Amino acid sequence: MTVAANLGPQDMRQGSPVLAGSYFLEVGDEQSTGWHSHDLHQLQYAFQGVAQVETATAVYFLPPRQAVWIPAGVEHCTTLTRVRTASLFFDPRLAIEAGDRVRIIGVPPVIREMTLYARRWPIGRPSPDSVSSRFFATLGELIAESLDEELPLTLPTSRHPLVAAAMRYTLDHLGTVTAGELGAAVGASERTLRRAFLAEASTSWSQYLQQARLLRAMALLSEPGPSVLSVATAVGFGSLSGFARAFHRCTGETPLSYRQRVLAATA
Repeated sequence: MTVAANLGPQDMRQGSPVLAGSYFLEVGDEQSTGWHSHDLHQLQYAFQGVAQVETATAVYFLPPRQAVWIPAGVEHCTTLTRVRTASLFFDPRLAIEAGDRVRIIGVPPVIREMTLYARRWPIGRPSPDSVSSRFFATLGELIAESLDEELPLTLPTSRHPLVAAAMRYTLDHLGTVTAGELGAAVGASERTLRRAFLAEASTSWSQYLQQARLLRAMALLSEPGPSVLSVATAVGFGSLSGFARAFHRCTGETPLSYRQRVLAATA
């Protein structure tokens, strides 16, 4: 796993006096932003593909048609693979109830359409105007109302050497990893590993594995290539029916209906 560079605070406005604006991005192969922070609140919306946002405490997975909220000052690293995204930036002086942590949220149609319209006002434009100021103030209020609709699309992280190594190995071998194999790979007994994982991550390793497999499946299903069966096999499920049940418990949708909805929205 490549360690991302630490870039520190970033000035998206490039010295401009504007209080809010947009930034649109399209990425082909995998790209990492490096560890950084903003003096602005950020809402990143995914039109296509799946983005991953990592903080000191968790990894958040952003599927298509959802958004990730990143409060000002939160250090994070974003990994993008074959995605089209739009980011909206808001100065804290706009008094949005931002909270202090990253969240994945559902995006109602009105916010999606306003996000598209916000393209006319890039965050680096030279100066504000009355129309854009009123637009972003209204959009900020709508986003604040949506922050309570948090989606459980996250995995914990850890700075404990053993647990961090176990998490990395698990993510790198989702399709085949077993508790015995993992213990041998990180040099610990299964019992020691289970105890350390639960203490450090507040979840069991088996629960972490299940969530990681489902989140990886959501990323694969958002692309038109692999079949549902091949996705289930790739992330480690032994049967299509077991995968479908677990996926439905996590998302409220079947894998096929999720794929159809996401691909239709992308088109």
